[in-house]
Amino acid sequence: MKAQQIPPVQPDVSFESTLKSNDTEEKIDIYFYRPIGYRIALLCAKLGITPNAVTIISIFFGVGAGILFYFPELWLNVIGMLLLVFANSLDSADGQLARITNNKSRLGRILDGFAGDFWFTSIHIALCLRLMDAGWPAWVWVLGIGAGVSHIFQSAMADYYRNIHLYFIKGVSGSELDNSADLQKEYDLNKANTNFFLNFVARGYMGYTRLQENCSPKLQRLLALMKSKFDMKIPAQELQAFNAQNKPLMRLTNIIQFNTRVIFLFLWLFIDQTWLYFVFDLLVLNTILIYMVRRQEKISGNFYQRLSAIA
Repeated sequence: MKAQQIPPVQPDVSFESTLKSNDTEEKIDIYFYRPIGYRIALLCAKLGITPNAVTIISIFFGVGAGILFYFPELWLNVIGMLLLVFANSLDSADGQLARITNNKSRLGRILDGFAGDFWFTSIHIALCLRLMDAGWPAWVWVLGIGAGVSHIFQSAMADYYRNIHLYFIKGVSGSELDNSADLQKEYDLNKANTNFFLNFVARGYMGYTRLQENCSPKLQRLLALMKSKFDMKIPAQELQAFNAQNKPLMRLTNIIQFNTRVIFLFLWLFIDQTWLYFVFDLLVLNTILIYMVRRQEKISGNFYQRLSAIA
């Protein structure tokens, strides 16, 4: 992982070229967050601000939003909602800025994931403290921590399945798909010449990637077969069939990501029933996660058998 350099600005990059794929983009993102992020990205490109700097700035706005959710006054919560919306706009902008300036990096991708973790850690802590002030017992932290752990799994698998889908439709250049074996080799090769912070980040990312792989054993078998038998270049007919079955799952990855959970979070704040946020995360979003993983594993198992039968 190397420090970012500011590349030449490419002001003629279109809005559409800053999107990953229509298959993986939510309508709220396409019509709201991405246009705002595009404007911010263009401004940052002109000012020479790097994607990682935008990501770090978003952390402060997201954490600030969480702090404001601690207070029962609705007007403070509304300010927190606006801060969280702006933080997510910055989160959109950092990726778009990376594509505008061709300044993509694994470190940037990792920081982008950490940003959301900081936001929601702040939010969970604030809501637990708020509930305790309202008379809830200390076991409310069980709900908060359980929902937080669930959020990690939900985000990890949604991100992984999106990158799998992007890999199949765009290849290496259009995806950020990594595997733990390659990451371990890269880490072993570079750890002696890399500072403590970057080594710490690299180890954390390897653990994150292993989590994704451990939750998708049949998908890992399919990827291994594709690599050993087809050098990751499976027949076009099989590729199209896989994408057709996989595409509906992209809607589920969107549901368990930012927009749905935040819409309901805002609803619970408006009616001052914040405990429902944890219940929603634990029961509803985890149910969707389990279905999504089981469905993806079934698809992967079927295609493993199909590809194994090809001479």
